[in-house]
Amino acid sequence: MAHVVALPTFKQPGDVSASQARAIAEQWVKDFESALQSNSKGQLERLFVKDAWMRDLLSFSWDFRCIQNRDNIVSYFQENHNADISGIHLQENGAFQPTLQAPCPGIQWIQSMFDFESRHGRGKGTIRLVVDGEDGNEWKCYLMHFRLKELKGHEEKVGIRRPGSYDASEYNWQQRRERQKEFLDEEPTVLIVGAGQSGLIIGARLQQLGIPSLIIERLGRVGDTWRNRYKTLSTHDPVHYCHMPYIPFPSHWPMFTPKDKLADWLEAYASLMELNVWCSTELQSSSFDEATQSWSVAVKRADGSIRDLKPKHVILATGTSGEASIPHFDGIENFKGTVYHASKHKDASAHSDLSNKRVVVVGAGNSSHDICQNFYNTGAGSVTMLQRGGTYVLSAKKGLFMIFTGTYEEGGPPTEECDVMGQSMPLPVNLAFCTLLTQAIKNVEKDTQEGLAKAGFQLDYGEGGGGLFRKYLTLGGGYYIDVGCSQLIIDGKVKVKSNPGGIKSFTPDGLLLADGSELKADIVVLATGYQTMRSTAKTLFGDKVASRLGNGWGMTEEGEMDSVWRYSGHPNFWFMGGNLALCRGFSQLLALQIKASELGIYEAPGTKKSNGVQNGA
Repeated sequence: MAHVVALPTFKQPGDVSASQARAIAEQWVKDFESALQSNSKGQLERLFVKDAWMRDLLSFSWDFRCIQNRDNIVSYFQENHNADISGIHLQENGAFQPTLQAPCPGIQWIQSMFDFESRHGRGKGTIRLVVDGEDGNEWKCYLMHFRLKELKGHEEKVGIRRPGSYDASEYNWQQRRERQKEFLDEEPTVLIVGAGQSGLIIGARLQQLGIPSLIIERLGRVGDTWRNRYKTLSTHDPVHYCHMPYIPFPSHWPMFTPKDKLADWLEAYASLMELNVWCSTELQSSSFDEATQSWSVAVKRADGSIRDLKPKHVILATGTSGEASIPHFDGIENFKGTVYHASKHKDASAHSDLSNKRVVVVGAGNSSHDICQNFYNTGAGSVTMLQRGGTYVLSAKKGLFMIFTGTYEEGGPPTEECDVMGQSMPLPVNLAFCTLLTQAIKNVEKDTQEGLAKAGFQLDYGEGGGGLFRKYLTLGGGYYIDVGCSQLIIDGKVKVKSNPGGIKSFTPDGLLLADGSELKADIVVLATGYQTMRSTAKTLFGDKVASRLGNGWGMTEEGEMDSVWRYSGHPNFWFMGGNLALCRGFSQLLALQIKASELGIYEAPGTKKSNGVQNGA
């Protein structure tokens, strides 16, 4: 199993007061900074347990790194000594100041967030210190994290750095905005393809770093990617987790946002953030010049005119789900009913005489459940979910909120601090803790899960029992956050047909399954998922570009995300996607990489300086 690690056990320190925890953490940080500055291998080794882990997001190198065991961590520090990490200062107050915690049986650690400086920037990080039983009662580091937050001299224009009054001697604000939006006086440095949440958020981040960016959207309005989906769609994450940067949702906002309300918010966000968006605009052609490391792009605008652009960077922000994945089925042309992909579903009421219709929804993820519920509530004669593989299920009322306890909740810590802490663990270790959380959720939701199993629904808790987090990071799907359909399945109102082999072929009256059984149907909805962002890149930019790209999602062998929000494999081509929370956090890191590239301090991963120091930050 990939990235399934066992959590170690450490000597239990007993009671440690808040003042003692701070003193221990401060002494460790002092020793660590001294060891870094002297580049002493021996001193660094004495500060970490053998099975230590580290996650570095752009602080020692211009990459995302997941590093396991003390020897590799120390080597990484020494290879990147010119990162000049200094000024490490523990958090003074709040939820993430030094405290003793017991995250699971066998582990007690002192956890703290800290600020630091590097050669080019400033950032935040975390330490988790344990008592190393193999070496007396010394406190050593088990988990460490560094995350770049800003570049020195190029900080975001927010707060005390906000702009003053506008110079209206030549153009007033409205005139200036029209010229900016049309790029009459300059070329966009960055072309962003897609004006959904990921495109708007990275556009806002780049704007705050002074990087001219143009967002193109093939649909007619900002927000149409949500507005055009099925009627009952809403966000499946709570509002506290979904805030967008710079303009959080107001305090009266609903816990889960209906899709049309979110669409209108995105449209307002684009306007308020003064983002340059061209709607009803499609990419026509593109090419990359290796010599100048820049793009030539032609786009077709709403009026049919062609505009040639010369951006330095391209960001594909069409979402982590690419083109609809529609398998080929023999006999589909002979099917007498209606068949379409879930991406085309608007509302069950679009079908006439629904009370006499037999509906089959192929797939068992979020969309499938929502669509089944929609058809049942609209009065379909029968609704059957065809499940090909197991699905992880947790409730939006119980299990989902257990994930965010102590962080993204009413009265919780600041969102930006939660983002740092939430991504501070190396992903394989995070998945190991998720196994414990998944079991705890299973215990709380025992009745629902037993009811589903009794109804013939196949439950799957993910590889290693990692649950929702593993399913999302590795597959981008394969789960359902229950907003009502599970009870319909338990009550027999939505039938489940489990068949691992899936559909063998269509018949005039329905489906012939791989096990030889038949499923009669008048309407078949293919909730069969989506292809990767790489497939979208291939469609839009061609084989030559796509052949150099990573998958744009999933996990690498090392244990980091595969080519999304970081170097993609192709120079100056970037993937941007994910849910609202991941877009909020990782957009900052992507924007910093592009800014560093424009400043001439970025080094693509894998390059090595003549002095042997890799990607010094």
